[in-house]
Amino acid sequence: MAQLGGMMLLSTMNQNFGAFVNWLESTIFYSISLNENVSIPLVVVWLMVASIVFTVYFNFINIRGFKHAIDVVRGKYDDPNDTGEVSHFQALTTALSGTVGIGNIAGVALAVSIGGPGATFWMILGGLLGMANKFAECTLAVKYRNVHADGEVSGGPMYYLQKGFAQRGFPIVGKLAAVFFAIACIGGAMGAANMFQINQATQQLVQVTGAENSFFHGNEWVFGLIMATLVGAVIIGGIKSIAKVTDKIVPFMVGVYFLGVMTVLITHIDKVPNALWLIIDGAFNAPAISGGFLGVMVFGFQRAFFSNEAGIGSAAIAHSAAKTDEPVSEGIVALLEPVIDTVVVCTMTALVIIITGEYQTGQTEGVLLTSRAFGSVISWFPSVLSFAVILFALSTIISWSYYGLKAWTFLFGETRQSEMIFKFIFCLTIILGSTVTLGDVFRFSDCMIFSMCIPNVFGLYMFAPELKKDLDAYFAKLKTGEIKEYA
Repeated sequence: MAQLGGMMLLSTMNQNFGAFVNWLESTIFYSISLNENVSIPLVVVWLMVASIVFTVYFNFINIRGFKHAIDVVRGKYDDPNDTGEVSHFQALTTALSGTVGIGNIAGVALAVSIGGPGATFWMILGGLLGMANKFAECTLAVKYRNVHADGEVSGGPMYYLQKGFAQRGFPIVGKLAAVFFAIACIGGAMGAANMFQINQATQQLVQVTGAENSFFHGNEWVFGLIMATLVGAVIIGGIKSIAKVTDKIVPFMVGVYFLGVMTVLITHIDKVPNALWLIIDGAFNAPAISGGFLGVMVFGFQRAFFSNEAGIGSAAIAHSAAKTDEPVSEGIVALLEPVIDTVVVCTMTALVIIITGEYQTGQTEGVLLTSRAFGSVISWFPSVLSFAVILFALSTIISWSYYGLKAWTFLFGETRQSEMIFKFIFCLTIILGSTVTLGDVFRFSDCMIFSMCIPNVFGLYMFAPELKKDLDAYFAKLKTGEIKEYA
C-alpha cells in the first residue's frame, strides 16, 4: 500500500509539474497571431524591438565599433595593470562557447527546413541588430561588477540591476529584478544549458558508435560520468581555468566546422550563386507553405536571438571578468559575438543545407538533417559532426556552469562552501541528463533562459542614457589619446 501510495503521489506531482510547465511555457512564449499561418512569441518581439532601439539609440555602434572591437580583442589596448581575471579574447571565447552550441547545428536546420532559405536572411539581420544588445549588457556588467580582495570578479545582470536601480532610488525594484534573473539563470544553467546539451551529445555518441549495438546504449551514464569529470576538472579553477579551455576549444571547433562547410561549398561551387539568390528571394517572396514573408522573418529572427542570446544577459556574466578599467571597451568586444555565432556559424549551416537541397526533404530533426547534408558530400563527415556536437555541448556546459555559479553565489553568498555545493550539483546533473528523458524539465529550463531577458532588457532601457554618455566619453578619450595603445 505504501509503495502504491508513493507511486500515486509521484504521478500526481509529475502531472502538476507538467501542468505548471505548460502554463509557464504559454506565458513566456505567448504568441501573437500575425496571420493564419504565422505567430510570433512575445519574447522574440521583446528582444527584436530592443535590438532595433539600441542600434539606433547608440548611433549604429554595430557598424562604427566593429573595427575597434577587433583591435581591442587582439590586445592593442591591453594594460597589464587593469583590473579583472581574463583577457578580452578569453572573455569573448568564454561567452561564445556558451552560445555556439547544438542550436547552431540543429536549430538553424529546423528554421531553414520550415521557413525556407529566406529565413537565413532574417537570421543574419537579427544577428547584426543583436550586437547592440550585447554592447549594452556587457558594458554594464563591467561597470557594476564586484571586485573582491583576492582579485576575483562577480558581475552580470543581477549586479547591475540591483546597483543601478538602487542608485536611482528604486532599491526594491532592483533587488526583485536581480533575484528573478538569478533564479532563472540557475534554472537555465542546470537544464537547457546542461542536461539538454549532454542528453543530445549522448544520443549523437550512441548513434555514431553503433546505435543499439553501441557500448553506450544502456550505459549512457558512463559518458555522462566522463563528461562530468571533464567539466568538474575545468570549472574547479573558476573563470581563469574555464577561459584557458574555451580560448582553445572555440577556435578549434569553429575551424573544423568551417573546413567542412568550405568543402561542401567548393564541391558545389556552381550552386552557390543560386543558393544566395534563394536566400534573398525567399526572404521577401516566401511561399505560403513557409508562412509567407512574415513567417520567414519570424523564423529567422527567432533563430538569431535564440542562438546568440543577445538581450538574455548570460554573456554579460563572462564579460564582467575581463581585464579592463574601461567598461565600454568590453561592451565593444561583445559586438563580435553575434557576428561569429549567428552571421558566421549559423549562416554556414544554412548554406550547406540549402546548397545540398536537404531542406526540401521534409526532415525536421535538426542534427540529422545537417548531418545528412554534410554526408551527401563528405561520407565520413557525420562522424566528425558528432564529435563537433560533443565539443559544442561541452563548451556550452562549461560556460553556463560559470553563469549558474555566479547567479547561485549572488543568492546564497559568495563563499567557498556555496561555490562547491553548486559545482557538485551541476556535475551531478550532467550524469542525470545523459541517462533520462526529461521533457518537462527541458521545457521548464528553456522557459527559464528566455525569462532572463525580461528584467535584463527592462534594465537596459532604464540605463541606456547612462550608457550613451559613457560611450561618447570613451570615443572622446580614444580620439585624444587618453586611452593608450600597448601593442
